Amino acid sequence: MSDYSFRFSKSSKYLNATLIIIPMILLFIGVYGGLMQTLFRAGIIQSDPFVGGDYYKGLTFHGVLNAIVFTTFFAVALGNALVSYSLQKQLNTKIAWASGIMMLVGSVVAAVVILIGEATVLYTFYPPLKAHPLFYIGLTLLVVGSWVAFYNWIPMYLEWRHENKGKKTPLAVVGMFTTFIIWFIATLAVATEILFMLLPWSLGLVDEVNVMLARTLFWFFGHPLVYFWLLPAYVMYYVFMPKLAGGKLYSDMAGRLVFMLFIVFSIPVGTHHQYMDPAISSQWKLLHGIFTFAVALPSLITAFTLAASLEHAGRNNGAKGLFGWMWKLPYFDKEKWFFSFLITGLIIFIFGGIGGIINASYSMNTVVHNTAWVPGHFHLTVAGPVLLAFLGGSLYLVGQFMGKKIRLKGLAMITPYIYTVGLLIMSYGLKIGGLKGMPRRTNTGASYANPDSVLYQPDWIAYIDMSVIGGSIMFIGIVIYLISFFGTVFSKSDSSEEGSVVTFPISEPLHDEPATWLRNFKPFIIMVIILIVLSYTPVIYDVITTTYDTSLPFSPNSPVPLR
Repeated sequence: MSDYSFRFSKSSKYLNATLIIIPMILLFIGVYGGLMQTLFRAGIIQSDPFVGGDYYKGLTFHGVLNAIVFTTFFAVALGNALVSYSLQKQLNTKIAWASGIMMLVGSVVAAVVILIGEATVLYTFYPPLKAHPLFYIGLTLLVVGSWVAFYNWIPMYLEWRHENKGKKTPLAVVGMFTTFIIWFIATLAVATEILFMLLPWSLGLVDEVNVMLARTLFWFFGHPLVYFWLLPAYVMYYVFMPKLAGGKLYSDMAGRLVFMLFIVFSIPVGTHHQYMDPAISSQWKLLHGIFTFAVALPSLITAFTLAASLEHAGRNNGAKGLFGWMWKLPYFDKEKWFFSFLITGLIIFIFGGIGGIINASYSMNTVVHNTAWVPGHFHLTVAGPVLLAFLGGSLYLVGQFMGKKIRLKGLAMITPYIYTVGLLIMSYGLKIGGLKGMPRRTNTGASYANPDSVLYQPDWIAYIDMSVIGGSIMFIGIVIYLISFFGTVFSKSDSSEEGSVVTFPISEPLHDEPATWLRNFKPFIIMVIILIVLSYTPVIYDVITTTYDTSLPFSPNSPVPLR
């Protein structure tokens, strides 16, 4: 089962290669924007605008292209590949291309509008920051295109279930369907925000927009978005990594349980991003905080399951003693370069996950909210395990779908280690600086890091310098990766029979439990709908009643309501 291959149609192969290569170009533009952010914040670049871009335009570019566009394209490409491969069925390529074209057109439109300075609204695009209508239309096309890709997999899955009654759905398919079930439910809220609030407002059809309602709808989407990013990485951790390491997945049931728990707990959590916001009663913020802690449960199960899988691999490779297996994993085997992307991301996620628990805490969040701690945490999660897994996955996919052998494997293998060193330095600087009060989003180079400013904060300079050093090392790591990536893309195709088929390193389970109660998505989807209704109905009620005509009377001379 683990060594089978599949011959994709030429159209599918072209499509999936396109879905990987074009967003890689957009990713590099976003990464360049990230490097500029660190230089601006340190005051190394004093001129604003610089080379046609300014600080906040670059911040928008960096957030939207890296965190939304690149991740969505990769998730769709991985789904197109793994669902077809695991079910041994061909994609409906007409629908798949329609999906890809919608996503591409939407992304390019949004990127151009940002580039010309008509959508400097940052990653969260909060009102009252207003963008050109084409920015919202572009993002809508990107999201709807990804929905179409997901709908395209469902008939294949139902056909497979009809032909394979009683068999377990392949774990890779469970993981990709979990990813897109969460994505679909979460994006319903942001689609409502864009189509019924931001777009009419941007077009001039309405004069006002309810800022608090828009923020609440954004975070209904915004935190589950984190799991939309993480879950394709989890799929690769569970499905690829044990085999790459030389072993087996310790427990098949653990993997299935993890994905189902993510469906249940990953959505009713968004209000923990609004602990500091008015208009929402504290008990509902606390409820969302509790659900956020519940999402840590599948991550803990993952940590133990993957550690057991890697121990099994290490012992297969000849390890002895209690911890000897740790030194028998292929960290620096260039023929298993993909493993280095996954293992470094997994190690980084330990630090990212711990920081997330602090952010979710009702009391500790007040210390770090709106400080540089938050992007420090964000980079340890999204720019750590997610980006590294996606970079490794992109290189593997483009090699498979273009029928080319990976070039410069040594460079590819070393990339994640260089990048990880930079990431840890930068995130440490941001986090400690945040604990000292250094703000996020703000161009500190023009204020707090500027000796000529009355706002100058000399005790923050060491941490700002660390973020510059770390960010520069990360940029170098990405450049090295791109040399290997585009070296592969522009290399000669493998015209042999072996090069015309696609193969993935699918891990076999060491313990293949029946787990019949985990074979159907429906009970878990029903549970999450119930939790969403219970957790968001009072929140929406609070927001609407406190921001329209029933808000409490107040005096302009006092912040305390009059009753």
